[in-house]
Amino acid sequence: MRTIQFREAVCEAMSEEMRKDDTIYLMGEEVAEYNGAYKASKGMLDEFGADRVLDTPISELGFAGIGVGSAMNGNRPIIEFMTFNFSLVGIDQIINNAAKIRQMSGGQFNCPIVFRGPTASAGQLGATHSQAFENWFANCPGLKVVVPSNPYDAKGLLKSAIRDNDPVIFMESEQMYGDKGEVPEDEYTLPLGVADIKREGNDVTIVSFGKIIKEAYKAADELEKEGISCEIIDLRTVSPMDHDTILKSVKKTNRLVILEEAWPFGNVATEITYQVQSQAFDYLDAPIEKINTADTPAPYSPVLFEEWLPNAGDVVKAVKKVLYK
Repeated sequence: MRTIQFREAVCEAMSEEMRKDDTIYLMGEEVAEYNGAYKASKGMLDEFGADRVLDTPISELGFAGIGVGSAMNGNRPIIEFMTFNFSLVGIDQIINNAAKIRQMSGGQFNCPIVFRGPTASAGQLGATHSQAFENWFANCPGLKVVVPSNPYDAKGLLKSAIRDNDPVIFMESEQMYGDKGEVPEDEYTLPLGVADIKREGNDVTIVSFGKIIKEAYKAADELEKEGISCEIIDLRTVSPMDHDTILKSVKKTNRLVILEEAWPFGNVATEITYQVQSQAFDYLDAPIEKINTADTPAPYSPVLFEEWLPNAGDVVKAVKKVLYK
């Protein structure tokens, strides 16, 4: 099987779907002439032309609104935010229009739109460019929230997101665009709302998603040397969440650690914790541990940033804590 970069997987997913359906188009800052801020739309302007790959002004509220109106009128737009930090400028269109129009219109309007771009931190970018908003969007009924962690998942999930008749928030990472992975050349999709067990184990369940899951893999490798077997679940879709896969795993391992790159209050890990304690409390042999960023804006200093962001060492400590070691 061939190996390609994450950015190439994203580009392939968009291009393949656009070849099949001329109602699909891509719009955002620098997606056309510059081939995308992170080169995730490289070559698409040449193939599809300026009517279907559209550069926009720096006006997220404007082009998010154009996308929503277009989706309500029969198109299937892909709206790229250069970073989801900038989506805050257009969040009114996402929350108050895209997410609600099906219900408010009594089913007369669908809104088949994908908002995609990088989320969370990407190194030394400072407080306003290092924020994770998965839980913000997942809190709003009517939105599906997808956060892939590798090229294979990214392509299959993005194709499904583009075909979905509801608005989908598709969140990537600046630090994953260069990641390489095996991706089939043949057509495939992955269902939204289905988690994936990336590594089977018996002693503890680790749930994560997005780029931070790499720290779980590192921790599991270290713990394996000590005879500790970790089962790692990649949520892939934050909303709707696959509770069944998590519960089944916890009933096997009897312990749960959740790793998430987000502030501690009211996040995805909090929701998972509630669901597990309410539906599998009698199976738990230890309190659930959740690992998040520090409860501060992201620091610019590399030394402070390293302390702020969760890492494999934090996962090792949490696993040993739930194992009473």
